[in-house]
Amino acid sequence: MFRNYIKTAFRSLKKNKGFTFINVFGLALGLAVCLLIVFYVVDELGYDRYNTKADRIYRLNNDIKFGGHEDSYAVIPAPTAAALVSEFPEVENAARFRQTGSFRVKKGSQNIQEDKVTFADPAIFNIFTLPFVDGSATDALKAPHTAVINETLAKKYFGRTDVVGKTLVLNDTENYKITGVIKDIPRQSHFRFDLFLSMETLAESKQTTWLSNNFQTYMLLKPGANIKTVESKFSDLINRHSSAELQQFLHMSMSDLEKQGNYFRFSVTPLTDIHLKSNRVAEMGENGNIQYVYIFSAIAIFILFIACVNFMNLSTARSANRAREVGVRKVLGSARKDLVFQFLTESILITLVATLIAAVAAWLSLPLFNQMAGKEMSITLKALTWLLPTLIFIVVFVGCLAGSYPAFFLSGFQPIAVLKGKLSGGFKNGNLRSALVIFQFFISIFLIIGTLAIYNQLKYIQNKDLGFNREQVLVIKHAWILGNQTETFKQEIKQLPGVTNASLTGYTPTGGNRNSSTIYTSPVFDLKNALNGQVWTVDADYLPTMGMHLAAGRNFSKEMATDSTSLILNESAIKLLNGKSNLNQFLYKPLDDQMKKIGKYKIIGIVKDFNFNSLRENVTPLILTYGKDQGALNVRVSTKDVKGVLAQIERKWKELSPNQSFSFSFMDQDFDAIYRSEQRVGSICVAFTTFAIIIACLGLFGLAAYAAEQRNKEIGIRKVLGAGVTSIVTMLSKDFIKLVFIAILLAAPLAWWFMQRFFLESYAYRQNIQWWVVVVAASGAVLIAFVTISFQSIKAALINPVKSLRSE
Repeated sequence: MFRNYIKTAFRSLKKNKGFTFINVFGLALGLAVCLLIVFYVVDELGYDRYNTKADRIYRLNNDIKFGGHEDSYAVIPAPTAAALVSEFPEVENAARFRQTGSFRVKKGSQNIQEDKVTFADPAIFNIFTLPFVDGSATDALKAPHTAVINETLAKKYFGRTDVVGKTLVLNDTENYKITGVIKDIPRQSHFRFDLFLSMETLAESKQTTWLSNNFQTYMLLKPGANIKTVESKFSDLINRHSSAELQQFLHMSMSDLEKQGNYFRFSVTPLTDIHLKSNRVAEMGENGNIQYVYIFSAIAIFILFIACVNFMNLSTARSANRAREVGVRKVLGSARKDLVFQFLTESILITLVATLIAAVAAWLSLPLFNQMAGKEMSITLKALTWLLPTLIFIVVFVGCLAGSYPAFFLSGFQPIAVLKGKLSGGFKNGNLRSALVIFQFFISIFLIIGTLAIYNQLKYIQNKDLGFNREQVLVIKHAWILGNQTETFKQEIKQLPGVTNASLTGYTPTGGNRNSSTIYTSPVFDLKNALNGQVWTVDADYLPTMGMHLAAGRNFSKEMATDSTSLILNESAIKLLNGKSNLNQFLYKPLDDQMKKIGKYKIIGIVKDFNFNSLRENVTPLILTYGKDQGALNVRVSTKDVKGVLAQIERKWKELSPNQSFSFSFMDQDFDAIYRSEQRVGSICVAFTTFAIIIACLGLFGLAAYAAEQRNKEIGIRKVLGAGVTSIVTMLSKDFIKLVFIAILLAAPLAWWFMQRFFLESYAYRQNIQWWVVVVAASGAVLIAFVTISFQSIKAALINPVKSLRSE
């Protein structure tokens, strides 16, 4: 019996080649897109799950409101880890990471810059799954000046992995003994360091202050421990350990601080949530966004529905063609269940072919999709363990879903009505079919508006006046490598043709170097006098090099010795100081951890606000101090021959330090990198929206063909009576276009609300959806639908009426 179902289904599909092609191609395209999205979602959700104890690992965070400013940090005070282990019976272990920047590693006569470096406690090997290929966790990182490296770094510097006992020379003078070699950390990890240095080496790690936050801290709970119980103890932990410092430095208790609306609060983030659900200050890498996972998952479901709707529409539209077949089968004794099985078999057969084509197409498209999404996904043996069951499920589920309505609809025909010719399968009588067409274009228009909103916001970001000029600025990294020759290097670069100016500092609007600190309006350090914000050390060339503008006052000057105790504040900082000019006002800053030494500084200038964070955030208070910082040399170039200037700069670098690596970036590229995830999402949405429209048009194309076929005699009569091609095309198109307009009316307001609420509102600076976006989306949908329908309509209108009427 089942073999007969297959044979009959195959014959029916072969007989209707056009119908079969449209369904197979539409389903294959929809399923291929869905599979690519499934790969993306599985990859995003898989971060950090390689850790065998992942369900018990949590990172501690610090949420702070102080001095008129709120911040959410992924770092906490140095002594917290030890306190957790000693005071919390639920905590099995805790460990810290601390990044202090790049290190130069000696290889022969060369110094190679390594950026993926961190200081770490030895307990990281008991918390995270970091398998050793040489050495063991027993001795790793316990002694000062010891290191653990990964396989890649071991091969890079020694040509092999059995290098325990060897020495790495860092920054020319620091010797670190290798105590272990670990496997490369999996790509799906929120941190991916190559070199771990012992925390015992770092003097900062022994700090006892609870008012300084610099250490990423992770804790491993004991099996069965409740994280809620641990969280409930955080408030008491902070109060007990920070009260004395608050009294000493700010002359108040924690309760007094909280009464004034300020707070220090610890929270936790589960390890497996960090990548998608955390976007705090001092994250250890570029995290993803759970919103994109939700959006792409919804798009996958919608596209799959569109493909299924095509199948249902085309199957019911051609019901008139198969109605007599159903009638004859029923007269000959076929039960309804047999007919249901027959039609479901056809549906599943189409889905099986489409799924096989989709799997191959997704596999071939994966490299291109990786490039668009910034991923390194591949189909591995491990992936096949979930991919094959998924494909089988898709065949059965989609086959039954897409074929269910046609199966029950066609099998329900009454043989008497069918054989008398009373059953009409015309387009106008298909209310469900019309609803499904509306649904298809509802999704398509929704995606068009969403994509245009994303594109519009990205364009707004690119063109917004940020308060500085990022064009033609070359950032030469790690200028501190040159030591006491750094200033000489700067002056020589400034003399090069094509160089307008140069500033020596690691604090740039598009860089990652930040320094949050508190400054006071009175020498009596009180919360009422506190101003919390970024404090950057810059030179006198900083403002002109960055293209920033003063709102009042003057710039720093090398000629004025008193500028070493002068400040320039941004407008946001001034607003917190009662919003007045405040020029020549004095501010005070502690110069040591005990706040016994006090520095007195005078405000000499006010710089206009410039964006130094993502445009998702408002500009926050910023204080510029005059001093020496050798983090980077920022060079403004005013020539089209940028490559020539870059070559001259590199030559100067090599003259001063021939053994040191030369690395650089352009500030506009650094800016674009901040919004790389949004740009990728925009590109992917454009591609997915295009596919959704193509699939919807395939269905519309098929429906138009069947509508024209069912009305061919009517068209012939109209032509005999004098109807022109235009009137016939209008007659055949208007019902479909009407449905597209209904879809526009439903989709436009919902898409506008959704993008405003869930995308644009996450930006402090945004371009709201303009009226033209809706008009363009609506016009595009109508035009696409009309072109699709017109092809079949014109074809039907041009047929000789003799061919359609000769049988009458």
